[in-house]
Amino acid sequence: MATSHPPPQRPQPIIQPPDVGHEPHNPVRDDRKLAPTEDLDREPDGVPHGVVGLTALFSVMLALLVGVMALFGGTVGRVLAVLLCLIAIPVLVGNLNKKADRERDQKHPSR
Repeated sequence: MATSHPPPQRPQPIIQPPDVGHEPHNPVRDDRKLAPTEDLDREPDGVPHGVVGLTALFSVMLALLVGVMALFGGTVGRVLAVLLCLIAIPVLVGNLNKKADRERDQKHPSR
């Protein structure tokens, strides 16, 4: 009995990138293409990104501490956890707000 062979496969065409007619220049990569008023080093939202990171870090640490105190501290632990929240959260927000004001870019404020 004769065995049938599958038909030979055609090679796939190579996909070529489209010809745009020019080499694109992104100002992020080429400082010579920046406009006189552009500053790519500033934070576009006006908040220093280090302060955002510290806010997230301290918020998680405070939440874990309060949670552990509330779960394993009994009645005294729960009362201390509430007191810690009433004191620590305003202090945390105030200190990070002062740090943001110090580090905010006054020369190039956000839009």
